[in-house]
Amino acid sequence: MMSDVRKRQTLFGEVVSTKMEKTVTVKVTRKVKHPVYKKYVKRFKKYLAHVGSVNPKMGDLVIISAVRPLSKNKRWQVSEIVRESVKIG
Repeated sequence: MMSDVRKRQTLFGEVVSTKMEKTVTVKVTRKVKHPVYKKYVKRFKKYLAHVGSVNPKMGDLVIISAVRPLSKNKRWQVSEIVRESVKIG
C-alpha cells in the first residue's frame, strides 16, 4: 500500500526582507535560456514565506515549501536554513 504523504514543492532562495512578523520575503533566482540568443539569463521572483520554528535572518539561504494559503499572498513556509549569512566587520 502506498503512503498518503505527498512530496511538497520546494524552492531555494535568499531572504531579502525580515521586516514583517512571522513572515520573510525570499528571492528565488533561476536561469532561463534566451529564446533567440541562447544565452542563459537570470530571472528573479519574490515569495512571501511563513516563519514557523526556524528564524532566518537577512541574507540567509533557505528552502521554502508550498503550504495551504495562509493569507492573500502567503503560500510558502520556510522549511530549513541551508546557509547562514556571513557578517563582515
